[in-house]
Amino acid sequence: MGLYEQWKNSVEGLATPQQQNVFWAGYFEKEKENYRCILEKRIEKLEGKLKDLASGFGMDTVTFTGFLDGINTSLKEQVDLDSLEEETELSVEIDFEKLYWNMHEARADWLYNLEEWDGILSEERRRELTKEFRLSKMAVSDKVGRNDPCPCGSGKKYKKCCGANQAG
Repeated sequence: MGLYEQWKNSVEGLATPQQQNVFWAGYFEKEKENYRCILEKRIEKLEGKLKDLASGFGMDTVTFTGFLDGINTSLKEQVDLDSLEEETELSVEIDFEKLYWNMHEARADWLYNLEEWDGILSEERRRELTKEFRLSKMAVSDKVGRNDPCPCGSGKKYKKCCGANQAG
């Protein structure tokens, strides 16, 4: 059984909500420390054998595979998680803007608010990315509401202009 399969089985094997909470609290703390290290040391590439990288981050290989699962969409080229073994040689490059975005997507404020981001992305760039993220999640409707300005440009409310003759 591959490392990724072991990771999925360990997560799926958590029977009670209490077990899940304990597991994820411990994992998120390790994950936070990994990102602190990556950002503080400006590690743009994770290179080496998986088992050595896991050891360097203070994780076992199965948990580190779970970490790779989490960061995978933030890599310039994604890793085939199913093929990972302890001896797998990795050379993966992190896209920090994509990583910051994905941390917002995951609603992981404990990660995108790390002070170590200061050395990677300027405060201004982080604000821009946050704004872009929020705008991308806004619901946009083409439908004109009855109290909206009329799209014909008359300046009147839709209900008093082009919408006056609509059946409602």
